[in-house]
Amino acid sequence: MTVLAGVRTLLYKEVLRFWKVAFQTVAAPVLTAMMYLLIFSHVLEGRVEVFPGVGYTSFLVPGLVMMSVLQNAFANSASSLVQSKITGNLVFLLVTPLSPQAWFLAYVGASVVRGLTVGTGVFIVTALFTAPQFAQPGWILVFALLGAGMMGSLGLIAGLWADKFDQMAAFQNFVIMPLTFLSGVFYSVHSLPSFWQGISHLNPFFYMIDGFRRGFFGVSDVSPWLSLAVVGSSFLLVAGIALQLLRSGYKLRH
Repeated sequence: MTVLAGVRTLLYKEVLRFWKVAFQTVAAPVLTAMMYLLIFSHVLEGRVEVFPGVGYTSFLVPGLVMMSVLQNAFANSASSLVQSKITGNLVFLLVTPLSPQAWFLAYVGASVVRGLTVGTGVFIVTALFTAPQFAQPGWILVFALLGAGMMGSLGLIAGLWADKFDQMAAFQNFVIMPLTFLSGVFYSVHSLPSFWQGISHLNPFFYMIDGFRRGFFGVSDVSPWLSLAVVGSSFLLVAGIALQLLRSGYKLRH
């Protein structure tokens, strides 16, 4: 019970941290996604049909929703740890009896909450522009949770590694952003030359986006079971690394 109380308290603190500045952490990403939708749908609607019977705007919405989930889940855990290091209040967590598993559950749990909150906001706003479809909603939930959990874990690793916001921003700009934008958010990888299709299939973000989109239209570039295997394995790998770093106290006790 003590462990669960500690996880619940830290989780509440982390959720409250981003919710108190919701205009920046929730509203701003929703506005950004809406701008992407307005621009790309205006230019490409009626000119591009990725899946039979699916308009480009409809195709774009799941990609924007999942992109928002992934980016904000990562940003939550990464920014929280870096901020705690800079302000010096991390010491108050270090003196608590919380285990590494409790830290992991609280930080990643809050990242999942933020990612899903932003994703839901993006979906509600974009639903004003195109009627949503839910062909296989189970895949939507599975990939949203796994994707947010993986990115929250990756944010935890980045937050442990980074000592200042510049380093965290570099990780986000040179790793997270390119992998996200090259994952098929705005296009189908089948429209690419064979070489770049092969490169895209090495990107785990592609499988998160593609599996998530499968839940809306019932069609995807690859089998959802393959996507589930790749995303699930990636989550376990990243989560294991994050837990090991927490157990070792990497860049926490200095």
